[in-house]
Amino acid sequence: MIDTSAFQGKKAAYYTLGCKLNFSETSTFGKMLSNMGVVTAKKGEKADLCLINTCSVTDVADHKCRQAINRMVRSNPGAFVVVTGCYAQLDPQRISSIDGVDLVLGSNEKANLVQFLSEKWTAATSSDQHLHEHYSVKTKDIKTFAPSCSRGNRTRFWLKVQDGCDYFCTYCTIPFARGFSRNPSIESLVNKARQAAAEGGREIVLTGVNIGDFGKTTGEKFIDLVRQLDKVEGIERYRISSLEPDLATDDLIDYCATSRAFMPHFHIPLQSGSDEVLQLMHRHYDTKLFADKIRHIKRLMPDAFIGVDVMVGCRGETPECFEETYEFLESLDVTQLHVFPYSERPGTAALKIPYTVDDKTKKERSHRLLELSDRKTQAFYERHIGSEAKVLFEKAPRGKAMHGFTENYIRVELPPTLAKPEYDNTILTVRLGGFNHDKTALFATLN
Repeated sequence: MIDTSAFQGKKAAYYTLGCKLNFSETSTFGKMLSNMGVVTAKKGEKADLCLINTCSVTDVADHKCRQAINRMVRSNPGAFVVVTGCYAQLDPQRISSIDGVDLVLGSNEKANLVQFLSEKWTAATSSDQHLHEHYSVKTKDIKTFAPSCSRGNRTRFWLKVQDGCDYFCTYCTIPFARGFSRNPSIESLVNKARQAAAEGGREIVLTGVNIGDFGKTTGEKFIDLVRQLDKVEGIERYRISSLEPDLATDDLIDYCATSRAFMPHFHIPLQSGSDEVLQLMHRHYDTKLFADKIRHIKRLMPDAFIGVDVMVGCRGETPECFEETYEFLESLDVTQLHVFPYSERPGTAALKIPYTVDDKTKKERSHRLLELSDRKTQAFYERHIGSEAKVLFEKAPRGKAMHGFTENYIRVELPPTLAKPEYDNTILTVRLGGFNHDKTALFATLN
């Protein structure tokens, strides 16, 4: 039994880098600490505890993590500083050597965050010195699953359904940072969704590292999880945060097209539109399979929003390979591209590929794809101007436009003259108007 008296009234500051899964986990950590009497420090207040949840998808991400840690230490002198997340798993010694850091928890240990805090925070307080301790096991020994279902300051809930990855793509360190694929049971996740509904949740985003791989631990299937979650009363919307193309089965797409609550919104990583590069990456599909999945979705859900991850400048991406990628993406009926420049990661198999791309070329290729993305997104939005849509609105500062998303993930603004506090976390039918000033949303009027 943990003595929570030492936590009562303490102030905590949180900082998250990286993916939606990290934000979900940080939100859950915050909720756990809040239940023990810890309050979130307001802007400008000095925190007693700092928790930084890190990312390590690129070397730039590593650098940003170190900057964030140093910034938190400077802003909160004397605070107990905890660092967790992917970077903490991959390079715990370097992080623990940073002045002001007390505790570094790897992917296996973060599930026991509260227990570590209960023991180590007290020890640091009594000695009045920073501990500089780190705990992390080898990748093969990462077995724990840290449950996460929370909304933090957001309207939507984020439900972690899976962690880890078995794919070992040549450019990626995620399996080393998060371990192999694992998951809780369908029953436990359905219970989490019911709890979210009891707390007023209307929409849940399913998060994980390789969501479609759900079931490795329990012998269940992702589509069975989807079917069971669809039955949870009170939850009106589900979104699948990311789904590998080879795991986006026809049965799953067919089910989503007719389901009660799963939205016509998909995010499917491509990484490259060149089959030669896909082979170098050790991806589990080719461009034909990817194109077939997009056509299948659009045939059943013509208005579906489809986001696509694409990496530029990876080893082996010759000018010809990039042009193949560009032309392939241009031909697809997708909505938005999430463009990432390739970053060398220590220990990855990609380093054995001799052909490299310089930074200037990476920037030029990224710029071209981002321009293509803008054209596709704006064309998608334009097709819906004048139509009716159901929007889940989120709380906005007084005097500011309220924002929300349609079922197919069009971002919508409700002008301040129409916005009301009671619209927060409410689904309203609106008529979609023209673009806002930077073309990132459509204005709406109430029906």
